[in-house]
Formats: sequence, C-alpha cells, structure tokens
Amino acid sequence: MDRLDQRRRALELLRSHGWATVSFQLLEADFEYWFDGDDAFVAYIDTGGAWVAGGPPIAPSARLVEVTHDFVAAARAAGRRASFFACEQRFVDAIGAPALRIGEQPVWDPREWDAALAHPQASSLRYQLRRARKKGVSVREVDAATVADRASPLHAAVERLAGAWLEGRGMAPMRFLVQLEPLSFPDERVLFVATRGDEIVGFLSAVPVYARRRLFVEDLLRAPGAPNGTLELLVDAAMRAAHARDDAGVTLGLAPLAGDVAPLLRLARRFSAPLYDFRGLHAFKARFRPRTWEPVYLCAPETSTVMALHDGLTAFAGGSLVRFGLATLRRRPWLLATALLAVVALAAVALWLVT
Repeated sequence: MDRLDQRRRALELLRSHGWATVSFQLLEADFEYWFDGDDAFVAYIDTGGAWVAGGPPIAPSARLVEVTHDFVAAARAAGRRASFFACEQRFVDAIGAPALRIGEQPVWDPREWDAALAHPQASSLRYQLRRARKKGVSVREVDAATVADRASPLHAAVERLAGAWLEGRGMAPMRFLVQLEPLSFPDERVLFVATRGDEIVGFLSAVPVYARRRLFVEDLLRAPGAPNGTLELLVDAAMRAAHARDDAGVTLGLAPLAGDVAPLLRLARRFSAPLYDFRGLHAFKARFRPRTWEPVYLCAPETSTVMALHDGLTAFAGGSLVRFGLATLRRRPWLLATALLAVVALAAVALWLVT
C-alpha cells in the first residue's frame, strides 16, 4: 500500500474514531502509519530513536488501551522508544501512564458565540471586528475545489500567504503537527478568505474532529499588511459556520506551554520568547472568551517524560535539534546569545529533574 492509499485508509478510520483534536493532522505528509487490524492505526514520526505518535491511537474506544500497548511493543521491537504527543484527558485516564502537561486548548460552544461577543469583557474583540469592517475587510467561504486547483488565482494567493507567514516566523519551519498544509484533503475542510477590495488579506482553514462533532481551526493566516481585526473576522466566520453545521464545539487548538505546566516548561516559555511568543498566542486565543480550557499532554508509557519531551521536540525539528537550531540561527543571527542562555538554563533544570 503506497503512502496516498495509507492516508486514504486513515481518513476512513478518522471518520469513525477520530476523537482527538489533532486527529485530522495525522493526514499530513510526514507521518508514517502503523495499522492494527482493520479498525485502528497510529500515525507517528520515526526520529531514529523513537516513534513519536501524533495524539492517541485512532481506534474504537474499547480497543484504545490494547492498541496503545501493541504500538509500544512494536516500537520496542524496532528498537525505538514510544510516546504520544498532544493527547487529551480521556486518553491519559484510559492508559494510566506518566503524562506531562504541555499546554491547553480553548473550546467554544458555537451556539453561545453571540452571547460571548455581547459580554462586557469582549469589548476589545468587538472593536477589532468593527475596525476591520471599516477598513473594508470582508470574509467569505470559498469552494474547496477552487482553492485546491493549482491553476486558480485563489490557490496562488493562499500559497503566497502561507509563504509570507513562514518567512515571518522567528524559528525555522517546524514539522509534525504544525506543518503548514492548509489545502490537503480540501473537500473535508471549511475554508474562508478575508478580502480587501481585490486583495486576499487573510485565510482560515478548519478541519473536522469527526467523532466529537467539533471544528478545529487549524490554519489562520494574515497578510503582512492586513488591517487589524482581520483574524478576528475570520474566527467569527468559523464560529458561525460551525453553528450552521450543528457542530458541538469549536477549538483553536493547543496553546503550547500555557496553563499549569511543569517548571521546565515554564522556563522554556520564558527564554524562548524571542523565538516564539507563547504568551501572545495564548492571549490571542483567550481574547475570544472560550467556554473552557482543556489540558493537553505528552504521554510516555515506557520512558521518562523528560526523554519523551526530547523525542517530541526532535519530531518537531524534523529529526535533528542541532540542524533545526542552526537553521533558526541563520534566520535570526542575533538570537545566538539568547539561544545559548536558554540551552544552559534548560540543561540545568533537566539535570535537576532527573537527579
């Protein structure tokens, strides 16, 4: 079975058992697939030392623990450690393995969106929506086939937005669950563009969490010169689309290192600020007044959570933390001193945790 056939088979199983927020992201091109019978699979990255799974296994609830153990055993037989990145409380409770909280994700009931907007504390959000509209920004849902057509101007515009977004990041492009693939399997997606006159200034791609009747806003892109409030208009459109689809929930996905995380991760949040604004991302998502915040975990059934965290970071780095670090420094040479300080601090805390 070739990779495309594997992804199509995975999609069919997602439609029945895809419960985790990250489940649709398992169709990204970097993943390998380990199938367990006809009704379950795990999507993972092989870092050379570990199989790092994207979320929990995709399996019937009754088989979740069994498939987890089988995957761990398969990894062990291949000479690899196994861990599960971006898992939610249901999986943590089911397997009872060591887990490290890595952040939290906001969740909304789309039926309550108008009430959330009307709340007195949402005044700044309402202001941003009005501001973007006064600047001539409008949002419309777009047809998946048109966006996916490589010959269409809309496809080219989205590609330019994605390229500009990647170029503006402080870090080198990451892989594994954050790889930018806003147009893969477009027929499954809910797609919006924000325009100002004839110019496309924003784009939103949302994907289903099938077994949970949720909509996950996976990609949210803004042109460098887009008016303030453009992203807010796109999120507003997604909330209203979810209500119309009768979705039970909407999420903007993981806010990494947010909430009650371990001291090591709080330190990483502090020293990584020049590279990635974790606090700013959390504040942006909080601006929309979520109904609740759900914890997200890294699960390590057979290794320490510190080692599993290293494996997860290696997966995000595309297989080599050293190459990723060098690529980032080439993009932002002035960060060398900050990076060295962060490495020393993290190494000290990691040593304290394991001794």
